[in-house]
Amino acid sequence: MAKNIKVDVHHITRVEGHGNIVVDVRNGELKQCELQIVETPRFFEAMLRGRPYLESSHITSRICGICAVGHATASLRATEKALGITLSDQTVLLRRLNFHGEIMDSHILHTYMLVAPDFLGVGSVIPLARSAPDVVLRALRMKKLAGDLCKTLCGRHTHPIALTVGGFTHFPSNDELIALRERLEAMRDDVDATVELFQKLEMPAFERDTEYIALHKDDEYCFIDGVIASTDGGTWPVEKYRSVTNEDIVPHSSAKHCRNQRDAYMVGALARFNVNYNQLHSKAKAAAIALGIKPKCTNPYMNSVAQIVEIVHCVEDAIILLDKVLAKGVTWEDPAPPARLSGEGVGACDVPRGTLFHNYVIEDGRVVEANCIIPTGQNLANVEADMRALVPTILDQTQEQITQALEMLVRAYDPCISCSSHMLDVRFE
Repeated sequence: MAKNIKVDVHHITRVEGHGNIVVDVRNGELKQCELQIVETPRFFEAMLRGRPYLESSHITSRICGICAVGHATASLRATEKALGITLSDQTVLLRRLNFHGEIMDSHILHTYMLVAPDFLGVGSVIPLARSAPDVVLRALRMKKLAGDLCKTLCGRHTHPIALTVGGFTHFPSNDELIALRERLEAMRDDVDATVELFQKLEMPAFERDTEYIALHKDDEYCFIDGVIASTDGGTWPVEKYRSVTNEDIVPHSSAKHCRNQRDAYMVGALARFNVNYNQLHSKAKAAAIALGIKPKCTNPYMNSVAQIVEIVHCVEDAIILLDKVLAKGVTWEDPAPPARLSGEGVGACDVPRGTLFHNYVIEDGRVVEANCIIPTGQNLANVEADMRALVPTILDQTQEQITQALEMLVRAYDPCISCSSHMLDVRFE
């Protein structure tokens, strides 16, 4: 019998920001399937215009309280490229280490507190704290260490204060770094328990092939700089980001949609896993095997599993980076000076939710033009394509089950909806 289904979720829970799921099936035919982004655009690019370049990273870190380090770092790289600034080896190492803290912090929040409740039969992390306190306490321990890593290196995780153009304004002591290393080694037990937990969680069986895009370097699992790479083939310098992202306005969203070699593409942990699997730490590869994920994985629900793999990688790589920093010893150094006060630069980082671009034009030390393209905005078209493919396969389920499957799909992408609503081009005619 033909089925009528109406899904109207206002607003999706356990995601950052405001978004609606609207699905209309009439007589078994899918008439409407939208992820509506209803968050108000925030115009951060306009806020940067006329501001001194030293303020850019502090302003743009406010785009997101979860990816503040990512926005600050992408902003700094855009400014540094525009002004011809060459970073010291110490700055590069400390920024990489700092970034691992952000990746771990965000992934632990998402997998444990936003995704796990769906699989453990509770509505949120609050009842989970009662039914499985050991699980929540483990998450809090891990998250605390990730936040402390960022705090030690850049003053604080949310809206970092020690990251600056050309370097840092604060440096950790060797004792602080040694203490972090010891805590990371001790964290391995919690990481192993995390892998064991997610081995027991059965992800929904759904596959849809798409294009996966991430930053790439041959010699490291890339989070900062690199080139843009695609599983469909091709690499692009980050300066060519507009030719990859191809933003379009859609009528039902205050955030733009993106496309590259197909009508949609995916960024984020699963995309990085598919693009950069060979660069993962050996323990992360072992975790991937234990979790039943291998490239090329085309199940979007497995993005959360890819995040667990990245947690393993970040712990192990952070220990390696700490050893390198400690072997050299941290020395005070002034930020690297600009070679000029005018220019254009593009900074790119793979933040927890995917590839982030900041593009600035600077004249006489002030920003005159800015553009930011956010990972969630790049994912929106792909989420809708997944929804359109998923709904016809689950029409035999109840409306409540269909709604749950769609909400879990959106949550799997770990969307940061407020970030994605960065700019809306409005023309009155």
